[in-house]
Amino acid sequence: MMGTPDKVARLKRAPQAPPILLADAEAEALFELALIWQRRHPLAAGLLLDELDRAATVPLRELPADVVTMRSHVVFLDRASGERHSVQLVYPGEADMALGRVSVLTPIGAGLIGLRRGSAIDWPNRRGERRKLEIVEVIQPPRQEKAA
Repeated sequence: MMGTPDKVARLKRAPQAPPILLADAEAEALFELALIWQRRHPLAAGLLLDELDRAATVPLRELPADVVTMRSHVVFLDRASGERHSVQLVYPGEADMALGRVSVLTPIGAGLIGLRRGSAIDWPNRRGERRKLEIVEVIQPPRQEKAA
């Protein structure tokens, strides 16, 4: 079964994971989301919680433009297959594979958040197979900061 504790722990181990950088408000929202979804999707929620735990956070205005954020359009390369994938990282209710919208609460979505262009991560897919994903391009959504 995909969600067994031993399998989840084995899938979470990622050698030399690249740094993760998140906007502080987005990190808080994602943490709450992962906690809410933990019972329904233990693998993806657990992967996301682990990534959030090791992430550095900064105010949105300090986040570099090449960091994957929510609603970013991301092109990544699967080094094993050589395939390029173009997706938009979204919240669960917005996910639609036919439109290329991948939920942050999928293994791939949890692996993409916070990575920078040029970084690569060894990450499990839905079948538990480890893949080396390399971020090729990031287009962030327009930033809407709150007025001070």
